Amino acid sequence: MQNAFLISIFIAALCPVIGMFLVLRRYSMMGDTLSHASLAGISVGMLFEQNPVLSAFLMVSLFSIIIEWLRKHFRTYAELILVIILSLSIGIAITLLSSGLVHANIDSLMFGSILTVTLTDFYWVLFFSVVSLFLVYKFYSALMFMVFDEEGAAIAGVNVRLINYLFAIIVAATISISIRIVGILVISSLIALPIAAALQLEMGFRKTLLFGVIFSYIDIFSGIIISYWINAAPGGIIAINAVLLLLCVLSYKRIVRSGRVI
Repeated sequence: MQNAFLISIFIAALCPVIGMFLVLRRYSMMGDTLSHASLAGISVGMLFEQNPVLSAFLMVSLFSIIIEWLRKHFRTYAELILVIILSLSIGIAITLLSSGLVHANIDSLMFGSILTVTLTDFYWVLFFSVVSLFLVYKFYSALMFMVFDEEGAAIAGVNVRLINYLFAIIVAATISISIRIVGILVISSLIALPIAAALQLEMGFRKTLLFGVIFSYIDIFSGIIISYWINAAPGGIIAINAVLLLLCVLSYKRIVRSGRVI
């Protein structure tokens, strides 16, 4: 539980920060695609008996770079890129897992688990989180520019291609370090739903990001506590909490608007 809470401190801050830029770029499904792609990385890591978090990061980084490269060829049909990557990664994972080459139980990685979180996992999370948040901070202005006008950013002298590749790797790091707690199947909910809830408050960028982080902390910590007491995988509880919190925000918004009308 201590290791789980330590890791959650960083995950809860990093996921909505990355999710904010993905959602505003209309690219929130990239998180879902890459979270499933991490299954291929885990399978390859287990095949070579390597740390699954590290192997997932390397594989997801590769797929993230491929997505950015394919964006130049599928500008009109950008959603096809995610289908291509999803098909390839799931194909690799199913092939390795069903062939008998990998002998391991991946349930804890699929659904998240408190009991499997180790101190080594915490150190990996700490490293990736610090590096990722530092890169977001350093390129914050450029990322903001690109969110609203990528072509304008390129004309203004922003190295759009480099920053896109760096951001893709940051997304890969975020997904990889979230696997232990949240699980592969629901990582995308932690990336997108806190921001979706915060956007309903209709505030500025920084306040929206702040509330997204707050909502993320509520989702994760309540999910871990509840999953501990009912002996269930934390990933499912966290996903349910994220949806319920979004519904609460929508209800609050409707009540406030009704009060203004009266």
